[in-house]
Parts: sequence; C-alpha cells; structure tokens
Amino acid sequence: MQVGIQTSAYHHYLTRSWQHLLPHPHRQRRLDMVSDVLKRFDIVGLQEVDGGSFRSNHINQVEYLAMRGGFPHHFQQLNRNLGRFAQHSNGLLSRLAPSGIEEHRLPGTLPGRGAIHARYGEGPDALHLFVAHLALSHRGRVRQLDYLSEIIQPLRHVVVMGDLNCTPDQLHTHSRFCASLPLHPVRPLLSYPSWQPRRALDHILLSDSLEAQDVRVLDHLFSDHLPIAVDVALPPACLEVLAELRRQQTR
Repeated sequence: MQVGIQTSAYHHYLTRSWQHLLPHPHRQRRLDMVSDVLKRFDIVGLQEVDGGSFRSNHINQVEYLAMRGGFPHHFQQLNRNLGRFAQHSNGLLSRLAPSGIEEHRLPGTLPGRGAIHARYGEGPDALHLFVAHLALSHRGRVRQLDYLSEIIQPLRHVVVMGDLNCTPDQLHTHSRFCASLPLHPVRPLLSYPSWQPRRALDHILLSDSLEAQDVRVLDHLFSDHLPIAVDVALPPACLEVLAELRRQQTR
C-alpha cells in the first residue's frame, strides 16, 4: 500500500518521500479507489498501511478499507510504532471471522517486520493464512523464512501471502521453507515496480492440498508494487470445517 502514496516512477521515491511523514489531500481518495477493487475478494492481506497517525490524517487505513470494502472483520498488526507520526502496519480484511489470530514479530537486525497468522476453523483441516512482509536484506529474509517454516511445517492447509521481497528463484534456494511449504503455485508474476513490472517480489503461496485457479496480477497503480490475487479451491474436508465455522457465526 505504501501508506497511500502513488508511485509511478523511480524519482517519485525522492520527490514524494515527504508523504511518508506528512498528510496528503488525495490520500483518502486513493483509499477509496483501493477499496473499490478489494471488495471483489473474500480475504485481503495488506502491507505498508498506516494504523492512524498524523501522516494519514489520523485514519486507520486497515479499518477504513474494511468499512469501505464491506469487510465485517479486520485486523491490524502494528510493526513500527512511531507514535503520532507513523503507525506502520500489516492488515487483514476478511468476510469470515477467523477462529483465532496470532501476531508474529519476525526476527531481523532491524525491528519492524511482522506476520499475521489467521486460523479459520478447528482441527487438522482448518485453513491457516499468513500475511507477511519480509526484510530487504538476504540475511534477514533467511532468518524470517526459518521462523515461518517452524510454524507452517505441522499445518495442512496453508496460504502465505504478501511482499516477500524476493523472487521465486530466491525462495527455492531456501530448503527449509520449501520443505514446510511446497511453494505452490510460485510463478514469475511480475509485480515490481508497478509502473514497469520486472520482478516477482509479491507472492501468494499455497500448500499442495489447495488448488490455485486464475493466479493474476491486478493492473492497478496503488503503490510501487502491483497487487496480486488468486482464486483458491479448497479440499472437501477444509470446506466442511469452514461451513461449520460459518454456521456457528450465524447462530
């Protein structure tokens, strides 16, 4: 999301850098544009959103996008708390209420990277979804992928989504992460930079129990990364768990 900053050229990193600190009159209009796209989906993972500070006109962007997009459930993970100046966060928007949510502070030399773990349902056929934003440095990413591998390894139905700041080839060199998640359906979906995509840094990864359908990059210049999306076919046992969860929530 880049906190609602429109970046469509490399020089904008310099000329529009002030928007990371100060409010911009068009930022809310951009949020409205984003919400119009997000409302098509059932679950959305967000990175680089502001939790409500001076630079965002004190608007919690996760909460705002949930409201505008018609998502009854949302969660904000605050990763860098700069007080009233910036609330750097990850976010989750969902039409179905998760059975549980855990926040993970990812290891790294510089603090401020995190992952959200949302669980839908109970038992071995529950659906587990991770929203992550990994480090820029190779060493930091290796430590963070090691950390996530430990959590993912015993789980059956898993989705990992987010800005992983590495290409599919780089992911495949991490044997521990590949062992915990088969990196399906890693494909070179070019998402960065958004104005002339050349690198696949953003991913939606599935365990081999899930089937990916219509994996795609969305052609929307919301930030310096293009959003990606996938339709997921769930196995019958997982569908039964989610159906029971929905029945419990509508009683």
